[in-house]
Order: sequence, then C-alpha cells, then structure tokens
Amino acid sequence: MTFPDGSSPPVRVLVVDDQELFRRGLTLVLGGLDGIELVGEAGDAAGALELALSTVPDVVLLDVRMPGRSGIETCAELKAAVPSARIVMLTASDVEADLYDAVRSGASGYLLKDSSIDEVAHAVRLVADGQSLISPSMAVKLLDEFKQLTRQERSAIVPPRLTERELEVLRLVARGRNNRDIAGELFISENTVKNHVRNMLEKLHLHSRMEAVMYAVRERLLDVP
Repeated sequence: MTFPDGSSPPVRVLVVDDQELFRRGLTLVLGGLDGIELVGEAGDAAGALELALSTVPDVVLLDVRMPGRSGIETCAELKAAVPSARIVMLTASDVEADLYDAVRSGASGYLLKDSSIDEVAHAVRLVADGQSLISPSMAVKLLDEFKQLTRQERSAIVPPRLTERELEVLRLVARGRNNRDIAGELFISENTVKNHVRNMLEKLHLHSRMEAVMYAVRERLLDVP
C-alpha cells in the first residue's frame, strides 16, 4: 500500500516483554524512528492478545522468555488471533532460542536484545515486507534442527514440483539471505525474487519463507548435508 504522494504508511509495531525497563527502552527507541508507529506495549500474553486484537499491528516484537505463557505459546496464539501480524522473537542469546518451535508457531525470525537501533529498525521493516529475519548462524542451527526431525516426521505426501529457479531461491533463503542478497547472487531483480518466493508459498500452501524452508528440508527438496 502507498499513499497518493508515493510514500508508504508507517509500520505498526506492538512490543511484548515482561521486563519493563527493556520494554520501555525499546518503545522509546522505536517511537523516534521514521516510518514506524508504536501501537502499544504489553508485559504478558494476555495483554499482548488484547492489544493485538484491538490494534492489529503489522509487526509484534515478542520476548521468548516470559512468565506464565511462554513467548513460543504466545506466538501461536497471536498468529491465530491476528494472522496478518509478523512476529519477531526477542532473545538474549541465539544459543538459548528454540528456533524450530518458534518457526512452527508462526514466527518470522529472531532479534537479539542487544541489537543496535539501526538493526531494530531494519528488522521491523524487513519482516513487514514479508521477509524472514534470521542470521546465517541461526540459519545453520535451524537447518540442523530440521534435519534431525526429518528422520522422525517424513511426510508420505508427494511434494509440489518447484522450478529450478525457485529451488535456487529457496536454498539461499534457507541460508539466511535476504531478497537483496538473493537478487545480487542470481543476477535478477528484487521484485523477481519476491515473485519466486510468493510462487513457492502458493505451491507449498504455506504462509512464510521460514515455513517453506522447514517444509523443503523435511521433504528433501534441498541439498543439505
């Protein structure tokens, strides 16, 4: 969506974290950034669901570790309540994060809590644009988790056939590349990359790039060791 003057509407963001000092600091930072609109903040799952339903945010920044209902559980509930919202899990360490459960619950990626202001802004805009937010190191860990699960959860359904170009794009997505990086590596435009990603999701009947990677590894569509 764009306005008549060619500009885009601000990305509407909801912040959910039980640590008040961190939460307030993050909202203060985001509130001062161009193109981002804070629609609310919450300290627990119940408050997050109530605000998400009333504000319908574009992006939810959600703490992984919360008392009561965890961030992973809350992620699934938020996606069920507001499917259009993109959820980024906030984590203190990429080592402790349970990547697979988060992706399966509908998360679009991870953001480390010690990220810079520029990294936070980039993350919010990236997932609002439909991309996944995952570092190459996290992508490796995620693929490792998926490979372990393929030994237990292999589907008997014949997967849809992807084109060679779609498979190329999917392999790069699986390694944490964003649309710009993929476009440069394959010598195609970013819009062409977006089209390939959209076609893949439609063929696989999935909702996010990360879900597509999970499906592809499970069905052995990727050449991963």
